[in-house]
Amino acid sequence: MTNEIQRFMFRKIHPMVFLGTASDRYAGWIGQIYPEERYRSKITRRTKTVGKQTVTEEVLPVESVTEYFRHFAVLELDFTFYSLLLDKDLEPTQTYRVLETYQKHLRENDGLILKVPQVLFAKKIWRGGSFTDNPGYLNAETFVSRFYEPAMKLLGDSIKAFLFEQEYQAKKERVEPGRFAESLDAFFRLIPRDERYHTEVRTESLLSKSYFEVLEEHGVGQVLSHWTWLPPLQKQFQKGGESFFSKSAQCVVRLMTPRNVRYEEAFIKAFPFDRLIDGMMSPGMVEDTVAIMKAAIDQGVHANVIINNRAGGNAPLIAQRVAENFLQHKAL
Repeated sequence: MTNEIQRFMFRKIHPMVFLGTASDRYAGWIGQIYPEERYRSKITRRTKTVGKQTVTEEVLPVESVTEYFRHFAVLELDFTFYSLLLDKDLEPTQTYRVLETYQKHLRENDGLILKVPQVLFAKKIWRGGSFTDNPGYLNAETFVSRFYEPAMKLLGDSIKAFLFEQEYQAKKERVEPGRFAESLDAFFRLIPRDERYHTEVRTESLLSKSYFEVLEEHGVGQVLSHWTWLPPLQKQFQKGGESFFSKSAQCVVRLMTPRNVRYEEAFIKAFPFDRLIDGMMSPGMVEDTVAIMKAAIDQGVHANVIINNRAGGNAPLIAQRVAENFLQHKAL
């Protein structure tokens, strides 16, 4: 198994553990996940503005996902976060078309985690150079007709989880935890029952007793996210009573950014995502992740660990650290 991990082969480390990454197609992974001879000539380039800096990203074609799934068992697709799958006339959007291309390259045991569009779960969205109230927040009808139903028709059982991510709320704009839980409860009562829903709340004060009661009532999983302003993973887990609420017996752990480091800073520091950056990973992140993986297994729950380049520089190398620590922990 050690040799497989050194070759970035993570599909067989444990039947209840699924390692994956947040997005794929990074040219920085050539030589790790993607063979040099096959993909070096297929790179396309695009510019991206991050904070006050502009970088040139190198991207592989969607077809490279077949190579990705030789190494990983699950993939989080985050481009669905930025757009619905159908427009207001119920016609396919560009996001749908890209997802359709992914579907053509999936095999039977390849699992996807789909991020629900921010227009459905964010209280505020970026419009015209500032954050404004989101009129589509928790709109059940839009979720069903313009995201859930087309996603199910296109991908079906390939979807392992629907991930609802809510943005961090500044103190002066925070809703009272009980009211937040009530709105969430009403939303989940209106949408189709599905055991694959998982919510990531990035405001610690909203991780309340009433919130966890809603998750338990609807069988919705608590996403444990290693992210800028959230407490450590183990503390998040403890807030939920060290329980896994998903009725599908799945949990999602996301390693996003170092704690107390903003997105822009983490992105620029990690870019172009081809190596680990010394001192970037938060102390205890890997150990907390492995402890939660073991707790999940002990409770009969499958652990999906999603790793972002921004958590330390290079997601495949972070996955190696997690896998090695897990196997060492397992042997004790």
